[in-house]
Amino acid sequence: MAASLLSSLSLGNNRIAQECVSLHPSYRKGVKCFSLFIQKKRCNFKLYMVPAKAIGRHCILKSFASASSVNADTASRQNLALPDVSDESSFMRSELYAPSNSSDGVNVFERQLQELFNEVKAMIIKGDEDDAVNLLQANYEFVKEQISAGATGIEEAATLDVIALGYMALADLKTVNSTLNLLNKIVEGLKDDVPLLDSVLVHMGSMYSALGKFEKSLVVYQRVIGILESKYGESSIFLVSPLLGMAKVLGFVGRVRNAVEIYQRVIVISESIKGAESEDLVVPLFGLGNLLIKEGKASDAEIHFMRILSIYKKLYGENDGRTGMALCSLAKLNCSTGKVEEAINLYKKALQVIKDSNYVALDDNIMEQIRIDLAELLHVVGRGKEGRELLEECLLINEKYKGKEHSSSVTHLLNLATSNSQSKNFVEAERLLRISLDIMMRTVSPEDQSITFPMLQLAVTMYNLNRDEEAEQLALKVLRIREKAFGKDSLPVGEALDCLVSIQIRLQRDDTELLELLRRVLKIQEKEFGYESEEVMQTLKKTVFYLDKLGKKDEKFSMQKRLSALRMRYKQMVQY
Repeated sequence: MAASLLSSLSLGNNRIAQECVSLHPSYRKGVKCFSLFIQKKRCNFKLYMVPAKAIGRHCILKSFASASSVNADTASRQNLALPDVSDESSFMRSELYAPSNSSDGVNVFERQLQELFNEVKAMIIKGDEDDAVNLLQANYEFVKEQISAGATGIEEAATLDVIALGYMALADLKTVNSTLNLLNKIVEGLKDDVPLLDSVLVHMGSMYSALGKFEKSLVVYQRVIGILESKYGESSIFLVSPLLGMAKVLGFVGRVRNAVEIYQRVIVISESIKGAESEDLVVPLFGLGNLLIKEGKASDAEIHFMRILSIYKKLYGENDGRTGMALCSLAKLNCSTGKVEEAINLYKKALQVIKDSNYVALDDNIMEQIRIDLAELLHVVGRGKEGRELLEECLLINEKYKGKEHSSSVTHLLNLATSNSQSKNFVEAERLLRISLDIMMRTVSPEDQSITFPMLQLAVTMYNLNRDEEAEQLALKVLRIREKAFGKDSLPVGEALDCLVSIQIRLQRDDTELLELLRRVLKIQEKEFGYESEEVMQTLKKTVFYLDKLGKKDEKFSMQKRLSALRMRYKQMVQY
């Protein structure tokens, strides 16, 4: 929700001038609201990257220019040139535990754990998730019986570790959390020299981080780092994984200086053991570069991304897919510094290298994301036709490999509708939005909140086609569904209200009712964006207008005073 569908009051002729809406992304209760159209002055062009399974739950937005968009994509880590070994996706790596000098008995147990791990992993990869759950649950019940009988050793801890990793891969975070609680009670009672404990602790640190329990994650990482330092010394390669995990968590909690120091320590360790041009340096360089970008130090980050590119070029050549992925990272870096044309050229080169090398399949999520990133940038610089061609390519590839009516097509249909709306081709935008809604109606319940995202965009499109009655009915339906799903004072509801108000103003609905809707919008905006936000200022303009029209002079005076102060504030911001 932001400014509004119709942003400026024209007091002379009692109407609000038409302008495209810019709905800024914002989180609330796990839902990310998204941008429907482009606000001309800001070039705030947003496209969607929605996994097929997410369609039934919520829509997700990725913004091309945000620092967070430079973060590693955890979805297809096996294929990425820039992996993150500290991430929970480590479940999908082939080896569960680091090589050890354990006794034969422990090695046999390790093999049994590895077999369980491999079996669960194979089931998940094949899509047999129910079988994976049954296998995990059976092992969980067994280990609980052992614990109830008094067994609280490394065998129980390591088994729970594998079970938790399995549920992490299944995205069952509730079960992961309860399993970790039980696991933590056991490891707290184990001595530091117990075999396998270091690997279990590394996994726990990663899972706590994924659950957002950063303090617990740090405690676990600190313990395992201490164990490994006493075993192998402070420059051991075995320290790399937990150090990377700790650096990542420290970055999340805002302890940037500590995180930078740890990344630098990992780089020194890797250089001393693997050499200055080792591929093992990619992960810490990537993590450090991303952290610096997040802190607004993009120029300091550039040297690290250039070094990654240099490593891949030297090891694999300029035409290797990994080199192409490194070029993508540089493109994203240029986005964060506003060098859009340079980013476009890098993306184009990267896309060609990755295609020619067959490093990633045409229908892979990574290739899809690169096309979307590039399409966003092309729209930003006014090259909408080129951007639309990329979006059409995404749709055609998706339809070829998954079918014309697959739910994942909704992402690309919405992107194309957004692009066509920017080009004022609202008829084509309507066609695409109706197709996307039809697909979603066959995928989820008609009352599912995920339907409201394309539905609200369709309402805006109907408004732009001067079909106000249809637009109003769509907006009212969106409002009803969202109020039930998110609560009456939620940001998604505020977004729907903002749209509805603009439509009803042109329909000349009752002034008193419109004022009440505006008050609701204002209340939500104040809570979500702050009392001095630009969104609040835009809504205040309309509120003051209707207060004046309804003769509410006292309330109008206080609102007008507040509006004047905000206008002065933003005027000064523009001057400086």
